[in-house]
Amino acid sequence: MLKRRLAESLEVSALGLGCMGMSEFYGSRDDAESMRVLHRAVDLGIDFFDTADMYGPLHNEELLGRFLRERRPEAVIATKFGIVRKPGAYARNIDNSPDYARRCCEASLRRLGVERIDLFYVHRVDRSRPIEEVMAVLGDLVREGKIGHVGLCEVSAATLRRACAVHPVAALQTEYSLWAREVETEILPACRELGVGFVAYSPLGRGFLTGTIDSRAAFADGDFRAHLPRFTDDSMAVNRSIVVAVKAVARRMNRTPAQTALAWLLAKGHDIVPIPGTKRVRYLEENAAAASTPLPAEELEALDEAVRGLAVAGARYTDEGMKGVNA
Repeated sequence: MLKRRLAESLEVSALGLGCMGMSEFYGSRDDAESMRVLHRAVDLGIDFFDTADMYGPLHNEELLGRFLRERRPEAVIATKFGIVRKPGAYARNIDNSPDYARRCCEASLRRLGVERIDLFYVHRVDRSRPIEEVMAVLGDLVREGKIGHVGLCEVSAATLRRACAVHPVAALQTEYSLWAREVETEILPACRELGVGFVAYSPLGRGFLTGTIDSRAAFADGDFRAHLPRFTDDSMAVNRSIVVAVKAVARRMNRTPAQTALAWLLAKGHDIVPIPGTKRVRYLEENAAAASTPLPAEELEALDEAVRGLAVAGARYTDEGMKGVNA
């Protein structure tokens, strides 16, 4: 697989693997199948794996740690801290304190079984605490060799600039896809101005852009999409027009909607690395093929033209979740 450079010293596969769904949020887990996905990802040339301490919680890092001990691939591991899970369904708070950042780093190192975390993100920013404070301790962790690079998630352009003034930020991770394009206005330009790579999570719209989700009835027990405003039946009825546009291009190019949506995103810049998540080998293989088969320019233009002006109904998260976006 082709490589892309997020930072001067951070090169990764053009497509990464989001591991969150292997632990929760998208129905039941299957560790055996997840391990097969991780092994197959390496076979396909994917070397960029994304996890976080709150996925599971803890289970996702532990699963990835078992894989790393078993396979020992040349891999770039990205994990995150800052979201503190409370008992109950997805309840949480945010902690960016220097002491908590350091403790989380040490704990993630143990669970992953590595000596250094390649990319350590602030998962969500605490608006009440200066970003400069957490960037200072993350800079210390870089100098101590415990992390290789610093990343931020879902921050505003203004916060990114303040953070970069304290210590270099290698990557900004934010949702980006055909139905989540807010980053194109200010955030992506700021990344390019500052030399920060962009990691696009949920590049398939949490599965909606694959064209396989027609109603909430498609969601298994424990699937958090059933609680998101963008996945109400009324919202999906509006948003289906985007899927229709994707399918039209996919048919002409003899590709799947997922491959088409990923190819569109990959074409938005060589500094963008999508990290579609899956816990099934067949979907992994389907996604990976998109990295080696770019869409022709005329089809990219046709897709852009088809979705331009289409309404997107529903917020990306609940009201509580949206508090952590664009911080």
